[in-house]
Amino acid sequence: MLSSTQEQILADTAPIVAEHLETITARFYPLMFERYPEVNALFNASHQASGNQARALAGAVLQYVQLRSNPAEARAALSTAIGKHISLGIQPDHYPIVGECLMAAIGDVLGDAVTPDVADAWEALYNELAGLLIDVEQQHYHDFANRPGGWQGRRAFRIRSRRPESAVITSFELEPVDGEPVADFQPGQYIGVRLKINGEPVYRHYSLSDVPNGRTYRISVKRESEGHASRFLHDEAQNGLELELLPPAGELTLTGQEPLLLISGGVGQTPMLPLAKQALEQGRPVAYLHAARSRQHHAFSDEIQALQAQYPEHFNPVVIYEEGDISEGADAIGMIDQTLLSQHLPDPSVRCYFVGPEPFMQTVDAALEALGVSESRRHYEHFGPARPLRAA
Repeated sequence: MLSSTQEQILADTAPIVAEHLETITARFYPLMFERYPEVNALFNASHQASGNQARALAGAVLQYVQLRSNPAEARAALSTAIGKHISLGIQPDHYPIVGECLMAAIGDVLGDAVTPDVADAWEALYNELAGLLIDVEQQHYHDFANRPGGWQGRRAFRIRSRRPESAVITSFELEPVDGEPVADFQPGQYIGVRLKINGEPVYRHYSLSDVPNGRTYRISVKRESEGHASRFLHDEAQNGLELELLPPAGELTLTGQEPLLLISGGVGQTPMLPLAKQALEQGRPVAYLHAARSRQHHAFSDEIQALQAQYPEHFNPVVIYEEGDISEGADAIGMIDQTLLSQHLPDPSVRCYFVGPEPFMQTVDAALEALGVSESRRHYEHFGPARPLRAA
């Protein structure tokens, strides 16, 4: 617990730390990789290069400073970071590494302003935050390990089958090497994957693209031209390849009982498909809007058609191609915008889920707000480091 003196120091110095926080976090990552190169594999190099990882860390620290007086609210605000940690198997002994390098970065950026008392106060704050994260993550690991088919840490799986879904997306069905059952998960969640590429460990997380079946998991991966892991999976990973999985995580899961509007762009469809299947099984009406670049880029069309045949009264799929024409099977040509959303939004009280590239999600979020859908009914998830869609 922080002392009253430390609380006052934090209050006095928070504005200047906030002002320089992105610079601090941008300094933090290279410093940590230099001192502790073994943690480098836990981070996606493209997110580092874009600065998204540093901005996400800065946002999480600021959120905690603002919400720490209400622990329940702070935990809720940190749920995205907690999910990403779980999918990477982050353990308590990782936190001192982060704390040491974060404090060193603060000192490098702020210089003489970081007196011993200031350093002690911010280190105490970090330790408080780390303790909260460790408690939540360890509880999740314990709960998952004690679930039927669950496990602790990493578990060996192999590729049972692979199937091209579009010109750029391939699905991989993964089965456990030990032949034992696998734990259920909540549709909409993702799972951590540990690959070995050229002898080096690489961690990624991918949406689970089908509902639980107790035997296998399915991930569906878009081949990115600069994607280290996605290119390996598409170009080299064959049936029988072994990899390791970590526990499922993620907060993009169904809530409420209202009709649903599910909106996806590109590979953002991967969590939407299991959400649609779960909702339809519950008897909830589902409007399913999906935007793809073209017919060749349209994944899961056969599964969508099967759902439409199975639930003709409850399932309304709409496909929008950016390129091509209606004769190729699209319901519209162009982009998902406010006009199109208004045509398929039966009522602002529906619950809306959307995933896709960040500009796509920004457009959808603004359009739904303009159409009267409250923030509490708008649910989205970033595939990379998360931050508010309207962050400056």
